[in-house]
Amino acid sequence: MTRRPALGLWMSTALVVGSMVGSGVFLLPASLASYGGISILGWLVSAGGAMCLALVMARLGALIPRVGGPYAFAREGFGDFIGFWVAWAYWISLLTANAALAVATVSYSTVFWPGLGDSPVAGAVAALVVLWGLVLVNVQGVRTAGQVQLVTTVLKLLPLAAIGTIGFLYFRAGHFRPFNASGGSPLAAVTATVTLTLWAFMGLEAATVPAADVRDPARTIPRATILGTVIAAAIFIVSTFAVMGIIAPAELAVSTAPFADAAGSIWGDAGRWVIGAGATIACFGALNGWILISGQLPRAAALDGLLPAAFGRLSPRDTPTFGLIFAGAVATVLIAMNYTRGLVQAFTFLILLSTLSTLLAYVFASATGLLFALRERFASTGTTTVAAPLGRMAVSVLAFGFSLWAIAGAGQETVFWGFLLLVAGVPVFVLMRVRTSEPEPG
Repeated sequence: MTRRPALGLWMSTALVVGSMVGSGVFLLPASLASYGGISILGWLVSAGGAMCLALVMARLGALIPRVGGPYAFAREGFGDFIGFWVAWAYWISLLTANAALAVATVSYSTVFWPGLGDSPVAGAVAALVVLWGLVLVNVQGVRTAGQVQLVTTVLKLLPLAAIGTIGFLYFRAGHFRPFNASGGSPLAAVTATVTLTLWAFMGLEAATVPAADVRDPARTIPRATILGTVIAAAIFIVSTFAVMGIIAPAELAVSTAPFADAAGSIWGDAGRWVIGAGATIACFGALNGWILISGQLPRAAALDGLLPAAFGRLSPRDTPTFGLIFAGAVATVLIAMNYTRGLVQAFTFLILLSTLSTLLAYVFASATGLLFALRERFASTGTTTVAAPLGRMAVSVLAFGFSLWAIAGAGQETVFWGFLLLVAGVPVFVLMRVRTSEPEPG
């Protein structure tokens, strides 16, 4: 049997960066505008927490080289129920991310069609057209989806690179006064911005997914995950800082295309259209990738007997059509429920809900990391150093605490809806357990 070529350091690093640099950074300057300059502290804290999570994911990816990432880790550490719950939460995150990405794509397209931002109904309808168009692309097959992804990925870094470099020539420090514009305490403001900015780091576990195909995973995965997280964090912080320095806070808070508006203030309409087109394509490409994953994740859980078999079946084109259609339907409901909020407000609510769901996966992944470190610590003999297990224990505790803190920063409304969605999965697990434990006839 011919083995697939192994992934080296730079390919693995590119996988991490590519998974994180999506739509999040393109609309976040508008979501963060009401907090002022203190949101930069939120970015820094979020980056530090993401580093701890990345270290945990990297270690577990080397120890448990199986497809599924956080789902596989939680199932290995705590059994089927926790594994199912993490898969359910991660799936919810994907479904809400699809809705958020559809909204983000339409939000940036207001550069060309301003009416989409003026009318919530028109914005929602356009988001649904984008969503279902890409669902159909993915139903056609992985090759078709991959071709779309390749083209859009090439263009995604253009707006960030342009604004994050040349934009500082037009930077105004006065836009950061007052430093904390939220009206609340600094701690409350930083906590809220951490949860928002953490959305941009979703996907930091990307290198752990193909762990079995990574060359020297014990060394390559940790290095690629940390390096990729550092690169993405630098891109996020620098580009957001530049946009906030170019656009006045009051204008930024209501902007539906912050990077395009920043480019417009520098280069006029031509710059606004070019950057707006790049950001729109980037959001479109990110949505295509997440729709692909939202069909594959439930398929993996279905093959493990944790979700109905329909999610595991492939169409003649080798695509999990049922899972893709289901994902599109759920995202449609979420967009319809939030269309009255307007594009930026709907995007903010959806990314908080998606981030909250992913944080449950991170909580249990951190706990699994702590469990493995404790086992290694207590299994150590007098001839074995315990420094590494103690260090891993500390990182796992920090990652666990950071995840809990970020959950608290999501706000009461988001936690309320997120908790209901998570608990809604329990009957599904019970049903699947009953079906798989039924005695054979005769």
